[in-house]
Amino acid sequence: MQPPREASAAAAAIQTHPAASFAVNDIAQLSAVRLADAIKQGELSCVDVAEACLHRVRQRNDTTNAIVTLNARLLEEAERMQRQGGPKGLLFGLPVGIKDTTPVAGLRTTFGSPQYRNFVPARDGLVVRRLKAAGALVLGKTNTPEFAAGGTTDNAVFGPTRNPWHSDLTCGGSTGGGAAALADGMVALADGTDLGGSLRLPASFCGVVGLRPSPGLVPTAPAPLLWDTLSVAGGMGRTAEDVALFLQATHGPSPDFPLRQPHRHRDFLGTVRKGPPPGLHLAYCAEIAGIGMDPGIAERCEQASRELTQIGAHVESARMDLAWARPAFDALRAYQLCAIHKERLDHPEQLGPNLATNLKSALRTPMRALAIAERARTRLWQRFKVFFRRFDYLLTPCAAVAPFPVTQSFPTQVGGRPMKTYYDWFAPTFVLSLTGLPVASVPCALDAEGLPIGLQVVGPPADEEGVLTLAQAIQTLLPIGLP
Repeated sequence: MQPPREASAAAAAIQTHPAASFAVNDIAQLSAVRLADAIKQGELSCVDVAEACLHRVRQRNDTTNAIVTLNARLLEEAERMQRQGGPKGLLFGLPVGIKDTTPVAGLRTTFGSPQYRNFVPARDGLVVRRLKAAGALVLGKTNTPEFAAGGTTDNAVFGPTRNPWHSDLTCGGSTGGGAAALADGMVALADGTDLGGSLRLPASFCGVVGLRPSPGLVPTAPAPLLWDTLSVAGGMGRTAEDVALFLQATHGPSPDFPLRQPHRHRDFLGTVRKGPPPGLHLAYCAEIAGIGMDPGIAERCEQASRELTQIGAHVESARMDLAWARPAFDALRAYQLCAIHKERLDHPEQLGPNLATNLKSALRTPMRALAIAERARTRLWQRFKVFFRRFDYLLTPCAAVAPFPVTQSFPTQVGGRPMKTYYDWFAPTFVLSLTGLPVASVPCALDAEGLPIGLQVVGPPADEEGVLTLAQAIQTLLPIGLP
């Protein structure tokens, strides 16, 4: 895929602008926070940053297939923004990637489905409106499985997105295009959603930070299921500070969305920059979902957790067995799929095989299973309420396995144990989705093959600030770099 204009102008800009101290690739791989500061201080222009990101698209997108629809007006919009000057929003001049399930006015939005191959929305989704209001520039749409259903990123419209660290491997899903684009320097921030791990898994596989926020913190509209608490909107960045920046621009109640978090002034970025308080009591659990765990991943995650003693934290091994909650996710996910795809239930042949099979299975879910699932979710909340009386945060591996071949839809076994369903392998993330708690995946180490490993940070209710602060401390102590 070629950008709408050649990136050669970036080379000229580097000779005549304060950006001369930056190489094009360096610009694109700076953190969003650093880019925002550089633009505001006049070290870089909006055009410099847009050109640099387009240069990375030209360099890398044919390999990773992260950006599936490019905004042909990006440079024109960056130039206009630069000329206008005036008040600079929080995200002024930052190119963002928007998941291909989130509507962007005038830009093809396919949902990863052949049915919508040429669909162009007339109106932005709410999160896009908020990003634009903060000064962000939409670089393009990022790849996703059909209707975001899957732990890998592949669809019949655009094909698979590959891992920036190793192109033969999967990037995870369902916000895989966003994670890959971030790791490759194509965008500064990425929008996404998380039902069973769709922000956290690709963040782990691609070595970036993904946060599943509390339901309702980032409103989702339009949406077919406004009362849904299982799927939430959120963002990704190269650093936890970047995710705090994303949240600062996108959080808060909306008259278009019924779910709410406590409405108060929240300074996500300022809190993260203060760093974690000394004396945190942290629990590390290697295996929470009862499906097994790659021993190398567990070992490196525990080593990373122990490193937090350097910031004055007390780290203790703890047992947190949530295997009993897995059937609850199965039932609630089935209900959610049927509710969202109500209009498609009678026409599964119009869908890809993955989603069609899921819907057929979901329709067989009995009412009894839903009742049991809701009771299990209540029990889960109560258990974490007791947990947080003793510990401040829970640390646990994000993915039970390393990135696997991109040609493979899912791993058939984990730690020698066979999987019962195609999504059992990401139970370490989906059991935590049931809690409604804020959970981040932060890169903490590289495995024996040089691939990134993500560590989940689970916080108490509505404590996104604390989760991101601890995630940033982990990145500072244990940087893994970019691909």
